[in-house]
Order: sequence, then C-alpha cells, then structure tokens
Amino acid sequence: MYRKDNGQISFGEFLSPFGKLDESNRWVKKAAVIPWDRIEEKYAALFESNTGNVAKPVRMALGALMIRQEFGLSDEGTVQMVLENVYTQYFIGMHEFTTKAPFSATSMVYFRKRLTAEIMAEINEMIFAPEKQEEDDGDGHGGDPGAGEGNEGTMIVDATCAPADITYPTDVGLLNDAREKLERIVDILHRGSGAQRKPRTYRRNARRDYLRFIKRRKKSGKQISKAIKKQLGYVRRDLGHVDGLLEQTNASILPARYTGYLATIRKLYEQQEYMYRTKTHQVDDRIVSISQPHVRPIVRGKQNAPVEFGAKVSISLVNGYSFIDKIGWDNYSEAGLLPQAIERYRRRFGYYPKAVLADKLYRNRDNLRYCKDRGIRLSGPRLGRPPANIPFDPYEHSDNAARNAVEGKCGEGKTGYGLGRVMARLQQTAESVIAIAFLCMNLNRRLRVLLRYFFFACVYEPFLFLCAC
Repeated sequence: MYRKDNGQISFGEFLSPFGKLDESNRWVKKAAVIPWDRIEEKYAALFESNTGNVAKPVRMALGALMIRQEFGLSDEGTVQMVLENVYTQYFIGMHEFTTKAPFSATSMVYFRKRLTAEIMAEINEMIFAPEKQEEDDGDGHGGDPGAGEGNEGTMIVDATCAPADITYPTDVGLLNDAREKLERIVDILHRGSGAQRKPRTYRRNARRDYLRFIKRRKKSGKQISKAIKKQLGYVRRDLGHVDGLLEQTNASILPARYTGYLATIRKLYEQQEYMYRTKTHQVDDRIVSISQPHVRPIVRGKQNAPVEFGAKVSISLVNGYSFIDKIGWDNYSEAGLLPQAIERYRRRFGYYPKAVLADKLYRNRDNLRYCKDRGIRLSGPRLGRPPANIPFDPYEHSDNAARNAVEGKCGEGKTGYGLGRVMARLQQTAESVIAIAFLCMNLNRRLRVLLRYFFFACVYEPFLFLCAC
C-alpha cells in the first residue's frame, strides 16, 4: 500500500545539526526543479491495495535512484551516500538529518521495478516538455526555406547502444557456462530425488577439454568446431539427466533462478546445435548470456566495437534535452521511428519542427515524403546518384556541426552516467536505469541553464549598464 506524504518538505523545514543548508547546492536546486506532487499522483496509482506494508515515498525512491546514477554507485553504496550526506537526505525528502538508513539496499531493486522506463519517460516529459524552443536556436535554421508556417525549432535524432554487463560471448564459452549450470541443477535434483546413484556428467573431462581449448593463443576454425562439438555433447547428456530426474522428483525443489536458467539453456542448445549442423553463425533471437537472456547483439558498425551487446536506445534531442523514443533489445531500424518522434514533438510543444537533423539512415522515401507534407526539412543529401554539378547546400556544414550535440549526449551518458555498462541484470530494471540516466542528464543541463541565466542577470547586465553610462 502507499500513503501520500503530508506536503512536500520545504527548504526551510529541514532540520540539520550542521546549520542551515546552502541554497546553491546542486541537490537543493534539483529538488526545486522536480514536480514531486505531480509525480506522486502517478506513483500512488501503482498501488491498488490498501493493505500490506507501507511503500517508501516516491521522492525517496526516485531520489535514491538518481543519486545512484549520478555517482555511479552500487545499491549498498547509495545507502551509505545518503547516510553520509545531509544534502542527499534533503533531496530524498527526509525532514531531518538521521544516522539511520531510511531504506535498505534491497529496496533499490523494488524502486527500479516500480519506476519503469515508461514512468521515467513521463516524468521526463513533466519536467522538460514545457521548455519551448525559440524561433531561432542560434544554429542558422531560423529561416529555413520551405518550412511550414507554424513550424518552430530543431530536433536531432539518433540511436545508440547501452551495453549490458556480460562476458563477451563465444559459442564455446556459452556452452561451457550452460554445462556448468546444468551440473549444478543435476546436483540439486539428485539430492531431492533420494536416488542412491547420481548420473555421470563427466564434469572433469568437460572442464579439461574447455581449459585446453581456451588456453590456445591462436584457434583455427577446425579447433573451434571440434570444441563446440564436444561441449554440445556434454550439454546434451546433462539435459537428458535433468529430464530423467524431473520425472522422478518434484520440479518445485529447483530454485526459481535455475528454472529460468534451464529454459534458457534449452533454447541456447537448439540454437548452437542448429548453427553447428548448418555451419552458419546467424540465428534469430540469438542468446548471448544465460543470466540475461533478453540481451541481443546490436550491430552498430563502429570502428572500436562493430557489435555491442545490450539495449538499443533511440533518442530525440531538443534544446539540449533528451527524450527517449524507444528502448529495444532487438536490432531494429531506427529510421522507422522518425514519424513517431516528430508526432511526439508536436504533442510536446504544439507545433512541428522546422528541421530534423539525422544521419543518412533516416533519409528514406517514406520519411522524406512525411516531412515534406508537414513542411519539415530533413537534413542530408538527396537520394539517388549524385548529380555532376552538386548544388550548394547552405545548411550542410551547420547541420553536421549541430548533429554533434546528439553524439556528445550519447557519449556523456556512457562516460558519466553508467550507460557504457548497464549493471542491472533484469530487462525491466535495465530499462529503468537507462531512462534514469537521461533524466539525470536533463536535470544537470537545467542547472547549467539556470546558472547561465543567473550569471547574465547578476554580472553581464550590470556590466553593460556601466559601459552605457
């Protein structure tokens, strides 16, 4: 159940043994920007029952997740950070400083499950959607020819990958991991069955064959194929033992985690056996991690990492603020999301953009026709063979320069906000972490904008006044 807080705590109400809080602290400013009351209305609707333990307030849940993402901490580290910092306690809605943990580390998992990526996207819209663009964003697009009369602003779209925290997958490594987990399942089921003799799994031989293979500095195709064949045999035998033990004992004695592993291993074996038999390296919905079966290989074509393993994220950048269009685990084509992203822009601001800056992948016939009908200029060269005399494009250089902003935003998320390696293991919690990262980036940008306005009002305008005198 959930009980609404009796009014959000104000800055002057917080009791601290260290004196009055500094109003210029970043956590104080962030707390003032976030509409806690509106978020609480949406969060309270998640709790249908009026019985049971009382859930933590949404300010505590959301604030703890943002603190964790901001500092790149673990769940245990987040609890310690809250205990050690008076400003973080104010940010999560505490009424006074305390040395007792307001929540446990395990509560962070429930926070991520409740505050899903969809809810985080709605919170992001609540805070930053009112940020209307001016007619000219300062990038030279204020007077685009052919733009609709009611069109305003510029939207930049791109996609990136948020890699998951998994070992680099290889066929032999995945089969060996499956074999080890099956051996553990055999041990659990054998103890529960009460049988005198445990099935032979040949685990020592399998381990020896695996170590002998991975210690080779250079592995030929024939050696790899031979190693895969051996591991497939071991996995096939272990699966047969598991099926036999499941007929003799109750499957409920198997922990839920290993029940999920078993279903994933069965699918993994089918995929690996098919690829070995057909001598191919491609299969639909290929599993690259047994503990995280939702992770898929994402082909990005980058020089340092042509293939990444994680979630593919499509974002729209408006005035420096990021809005997530889609989080997917399959290698979808982001070009098909452009009309939906433009329509969200229209619902958000009340008008279509004047220009959409995107790479060549987005410039297909359907997107060009869609943008032309709505008076939107889609950046990039024309389709087809380039003409002999290429016409001068006054926006080519400025478009390429402006698109760097979305590339920088993706890099900022990976280097500073944990998107370079998402540590959450569940699909739902991983999507929540990705959404929280973009929310934190937007909040920090809002603080930088407010600081710039403050500097202009307090320093620059008086200087101009003195110069005029």
